[in-house]
Amino acid sequence: MDCPQEDLVSGLLKSYQEVGGINHLDCANLPSKRVIASLCEDLLQLLFPGFFAEEAVSTAELPLITNELVQSIRDRLADEMEHSFRLADPSHTDNRTWAHEVACQFFKKFPVVRRLLQTDVEAAYDGDPAAKSYDEIILAYPGLEAIAIQRLSHILYRAGVPLIPRMMTEWVHSRTGIDIHPGAQIGSHFFIDHGTGVVIGETCVIGSHVKLYHGVTLGARSFQKDEDGHIVKGTKRHPNVEDHVTVYPNAIILGGDTTLGARSTIGANVFLMKSIPPDTLLVMADQVQRTYDKTARQKPLSPDERPDIGL
Repeated sequence: MDCPQEDLVSGLLKSYQEVGGINHLDCANLPSKRVIASLCEDLLQLLFPGFFAEEAVSTAELPLITNELVQSIRDRLADEMEHSFRLADPSHTDNRTWAHEVACQFFKKFPVVRRLLQTDVEAAYDGDPAAKSYDEIILAYPGLEAIAIQRLSHILYRAGVPLIPRMMTEWVHSRTGIDIHPGAQIGSHFFIDHGTGVVIGETCVIGSHVKLYHGVTLGARSFQKDEDGHIVKGTKRHPNVEDHVTVYPNAIILGGDTTLGARSTIGANVFLMKSIPPDTLLVMADQVQRTYDKTARQKPLSPDERPDIGL
């Protein structure tokens, strides 16, 4: 079969001219996916010393290893942020200084992130009878890895860094099957059990001591559009989850004005688009969604007492 190389190249070059929306030519460098992946792996080493390194780490070596790792990550992260800042605003002339300032603030918040991650490990250990040790959770639980990277990416997201926070969470998404937007606000003692298929949207606000199972979606109900039919960006689109809430597998909770009240339990496969009050047990039974007050020993509420759940 005759297949000249020049014909193949010619077809591609013609496509590059005709289909311009997916080209990035004659522009500044983009952040590198390969570098971001490497940074995420090194960030996990920094968060959990001794767990993600190839060789054993001693207490005596820790100051030197930490110093070298911080410097390496700081320099590479600043380089990638400089690319992202330049892409977002080509007119800005001092992207290097800006990138280093953000990197500095990023590392200053590591002690706070580590304290939060300690509570996440505790929540996983206390919430899963199969967990034998903290070591097992740190090394083998995908939910912890996902929330660790999300907590770091959230710092960069709040600092206004373009692209990189989302690249970080997509890196861990590809590894774990857990998709948490860097914009989501998440409290302490957060546990995702199993985790595959969990989706948490950008404007979610999640309290403390919250437990999610696999397949849970905290998503948007609809998208507001402007007069030209374009989706309006930056609105509150995703649910709020108050403290001590448990959501079982494959439940779908949608809407920016939807709140799961504190100490509530959402059963498997529930589809919910309106708020429920605290201390509610919401389950699917015989294909009908039913609501119970947990404080009343699961006694069914009367029709007048039941929250409006859109059914």
